[in-house]
Amino acid sequence: MRTEYKIFAAVSAFLFAAAAVYGMYTYNTPNSTGVGDGYEGGTEWVGVVALILSGLLCLMCAGFFWFVARRIDLRPEDREDGEIAEGAGEVGFFSPGSYWPFGIALAASVAGIGLVFWMWWLLALGLVAVIFTACGLLFEYYSGTRHPEAHL
Repeated sequence: MRTEYKIFAAVSAFLFAAAAVYGMYTYNTPNSTGVGDGYEGGTEWVGVVALILSGLLCLMCAGFFWFVARRIDLRPEDREDGEIAEGAGEVGFFSPGSYWPFGIALAASVAGIGLVFWMWWLLALGLVAVIFTACGLLFEYYSGTRHPEAHL
């Protein structure tokens, strides 16, 4: 996990630097409307805010990976002397096929259309469907046999 948090931290630093450069560049760039003397001195805030929010998102991921990396042992890819063969074996469980992600995407699309056209009933229906389908994905392999003695 050490490699991951370093990568995300570097991308975050780049995005913050890019936001600063973009803000200064747009402040000092003449406008192309032909109105006035050409130098209105206005920063284009949408791009600056988007870069800052992207940097914060990467910083959040870096913080998560740093937090996890402190609590687990070093993996082979985190050590200088790590070998490829050390990483062999079972990686984890992956679902062979599920329709729930398609349902989540469809429900999110319905909610998005409701938001775009400001149809509150469609937005509410889409959000309820998102919650339902996300719960379906979460509990897809739940069988209810965790505490068999509770069913006596």
